[in-house]
Amino acid sequence: MLKNITNVIFIIFGLSSCPYLDRMTQPKEIVNEIVLRPRFKIELDYPIHIALGLFDEAKKNTEKFIVQCIDDHVFIKIPKEKQHFWSPQLDLEIIDKLDRTCVVHGLFGPKPSVWTLFMFIHFLVATLFIGMGVWAYSNLSLNNPYALQVTIMGLMILIWVVLYFAGRMGKEAGRKEMIQLHNFMKSTLKI
Repeated sequence: MLKNITNVIFIIFGLSSCPYLDRMTQPKEIVNEIVLRPRFKIELDYPIHIALGLFDEAKKNTEKFIVQCIDDHVFIKIPKEKQHFWSPQLDLEIIDKLDRTCVVHGLFGPKPSVWTLFMFIHFLVATLFIGMGVWAYSNLSLNNPYALQVTIMGLMILIWVVLYFAGRMGKEAGRKEMIQLHNFMKSTLKI
């Protein structure tokens, strides 16, 4: 239990020394983890320019995925006509190492517009929860009724739970596409 909490803390704060990152190489583990935006790391035995060249070549030769290369970042997406609301995309950052090798850091996630909407709703719910808590405490201190504020705080907790399960359902809806994106990346990098 403590190990799982530690892994979640590492992921939330983006620390790269998390043992969770090393387990994120198989698609089965990617889609079964509790996090909504799985991450992984792969070390390659060739330099960054070869890896980027492989993605440039794949961009020209595939119509099944949209591949965008910007500097050392690669974005792999599902074509618009095949996308649905929960369609994932794979964001890769390729980092050069001194010993003529490179490391690929990958992140699965929803489209940026969906992620922004989710984060905005979470921020709104958190703000309302804190505001109602302050209001309820003020009313409690003044011996005024505070049932409405506590009820709204309970509703905010319920909305958080609903948002979490909506995200899990969305991840499940994009499961096949996540595996396709991961397999495409592996076949492109020849690993």
